Amino acid sequence: MSINDLVIRGGRVVSDTDVFEADVAVSDGRIVAVGPNLPAGKREIDASGQLVMPGGVDTHCHVEQLSGMGRMSADDWYSASVSAAFGGTTTIVPFAAQHKGADLRQVADDYAALAAAKSVIDYSYHLIVTGTDSKTLEQDLPQLIKEGITSFKIYMTYEQLKLDDYQILDVLSVAAREQALVMVHAENNDVIRWISEKLLSSGHVAPHFHGVSHSHLAESEATNRAIALSRVLDVPILIVHVSAQDALTTIAAARRRGAPIYAETCPHYLTLTGDKMEKPDMEGAKYCCSPPLRDGQAQEALWSALSDGVLQVVSSDHAPYTFDAKGKLPHGDKTTFAKVANGVPGIEARLPLLFSEGVGKGRLSLPEFVALGITNHARLYGMYPRKGVIAEGSDADIAIWNPDVEVVLSTDMLHDRVGYTPYEGMVVKGWPQTVISAGDIIIENGTMYAQAGRGRFIARGTPGPCTEECAVSEQAQFLRTITKI
Repeated sequence: MSINDLVIRGGRVVSDTDVFEADVAVSDGRIVAVGPNLPAGKREIDASGQLVMPGGVDTHCHVEQLSGMGRMSADDWYSASVSAAFGGTTTIVPFAAQHKGADLRQVADDYAALAAAKSVIDYSYHLIVTGTDSKTLEQDLPQLIKEGITSFKIYMTYEQLKLDDYQILDVLSVAAREQALVMVHAENNDVIRWISEKLLSSGHVAPHFHGVSHSHLAESEATNRAIALSRVLDVPILIVHVSAQDALTTIAAARRRGAPIYAETCPHYLTLTGDKMEKPDMEGAKYCCSPPLRDGQAQEALWSALSDGVLQVVSSDHAPYTFDAKGKLPHGDKTTFAKVANGVPGIEARLPLLFSEGVGKGRLSLPEFVALGITNHARLYGMYPRKGVIAEGSDADIAIWNPDVEVVLSTDMLHDRVGYTPYEGMVVKGWPQTVISAGDIIIENGTMYAQAGRGRFIARGTPGPCTEECAVSEQAQFLRTITKI
């Protein structure tokens, strides 16, 4: 009888539907058996009293990316992947960002080279599409989808990135034809611009006015419009980083009608509130992100939406900018809210926060935690069952969690290169103690055992929503026909 490379014994295995006691056997980077009393391994791990969960999947993070404002993120592929691994995540999917006028094919190739050289864990990437020229839509985008980049993001705001409604329909038509998933940053650009101009002209420049300028109505209007545009062709879309109650109501109504609408939120919306932006001496800028942090009522609505299925995934939206002129504050303490680099870091804290605030406080069950932080990501973005599950034949990406250990979040204990964390001083209960990627133990007892470049590119299949039987109206079917979908 062959000996397994590794056997994890005595833990409670958690899936998106169940919790059960079992051993897990690993050989050649794959899970080969899950069950009681498995044969011996060359190495064995005693997981008694621990939770054995699939390695985390984070499908919304910004890594080694130049923002629309020209700010380079603090984390490259190496530091971001190391930080992700320490937080129990074994697959990340950041963005190859096409800026206006750039060649999408070249953008993708350059980004792939950076990832291959540096990532310590497995990875894929989305595309950010800002061009709707014929080469982008007729050549580059379809070819990249065929190569396994089966999702891309579009913006309804930011002057440097946004598409108008006509352009969005062009992009959606490609997604329908090629069976790709479109992620949408849904905020009304003109509402934000109008309010921002009035605030700035009145001398209201402090960081907390960022929240005022990004009204919850700007988010809800754009969410409604994005859904309406998707329904013209009945194309699945995923609304990213949902923060507001009105947007949730709109998403829930669309889903009740049977529209293929999916949505995510992020730990900062679940754990932080907008009053953080009122901190003095520009400290509030550390909490500026788009959409902005809301209030406690919105926060509770988000938790409810996670448990009732309106929201399907929790991503970090890790946007790592240093707190200086190279990052958050391009004009130092004279930086207005409109010039603060948008985004907060959180790639390492994502799963521990969701576990502690969700499972630990009775808002989520263990299977719901795994679904929202891991399995649904793999399903939605075409990686399941290779990723996101502990099952025979799946990649041996496993995180062994101590559910009882308490950790105080601080800049010093995290592994990104940002230099601050918005979660400073927060206590989380539960943390991954051992992290396994493709059968290799890469984190154990607080030590990293992985080199840059060991991560593998994961060519993704058709996203889950695009393989489902979605109702297509007669009008949408006609439009698909005349646009050669």
